[in-house]
Amino acid sequence: MMRTILIPSFPDMYVCVCNAVTDREIRGAVALGARTLADLRQSLGVGTCCGRCEECARNLVGESTPATAACRRGDD
Repeated sequence: MMRTILIPSFPDMYVCVCNAVTDREIRGAVALGARTLADLRQSLGVGTCCGRCEECARNLVGESTPATAACRRGDD
């Protein structure tokens, strides 16, 4: 008998509510070369209004940047 395994699908999290930017969009920008909050400001508009999203956006960049993630895992 075949069993089906359900993998939960988490919805995107809005990081910058002012500009409707999600965590998935930020990770995508990092994959395309964004490395700083200034890069995200320019490409996605993150942090250009109220600024409440800046800390979360910086954390996502740090988690999503390949070199940073490798160092955190001990792959350096």
